[in-house]
Amino acid sequence: MRTTRVTVAAFVAAAALALTACGGEPAKSSGSVTQITGTGKAGSATVLDRPFDKPDLVLTDTTGKPWNLREQTKGRPTLIYFGYTNCPDVCPLTMSNIAVARKALPKADQDKLQVVFVTTDPERDTPESLGKWLKAQDPSFIGLTGDFATIQTAARSLGIGIEAAKKEADGSVVSMHGAQVLAFSPKTDEGYLLYGESTTVDDYTKDLPKIIKGENP
Repeated sequence: MRTTRVTVAAFVAAAALALTACGGEPAKSSGSVTQITGTGKAGSATVLDRPFDKPDLVLTDTTGKPWNLREQTKGRPTLIYFGYTNCPDVCPLTMSNIAVARKALPKADQDKLQVVFVTTDPERDTPESLGKWLKAQDPSFIGLTGDFATIQTAARSLGIGIEAAKKEADGSVVSMHGAQVLAFSPKTDEGYLLYGESTTVDDYTKDLPKIIKGENP
């Protein structure tokens, strides 16, 4: 896989991060978040030269218990994605791609990898419904829900824009969210790799063994 290194200049320009309307066209966020850009091919990993700190985030997991992101992923290779279970396309495809790639790992590496799915639609994604949806993807995946404002703040701290779910004219409910997957190193606990929605199963399959070691793909 080709990787792109993002320079500090990419973080200086504050702009609205492109959001994905699942089942629709990309839109622009009305909120201000840091623009993260790269020049690599679609699906390539973007290597951040200024990694993100892991958010100090405590939400509710699929069992209804508090789940501390920093504490419970400390020292472990971790992938974080913000999406919602009623998404018709991007979210299930992203989780499915990661699930397939994870199953290709040796058992020991599978056990090390943490995959965390944070809902952008907490009103509908209850712990129970979130757990049921993720179990169909991969029972090992962690699902988190809670207060939307708390989730939005955490996402923005990682350069990912999300907006509250809105009802469309046809009655459907759409949650606008950035479709990036952020990988955190087990060595530093910092987010240093960014994957776009075009990342394939093969891309993740090639990269996960290195991510688990805290290396660049």
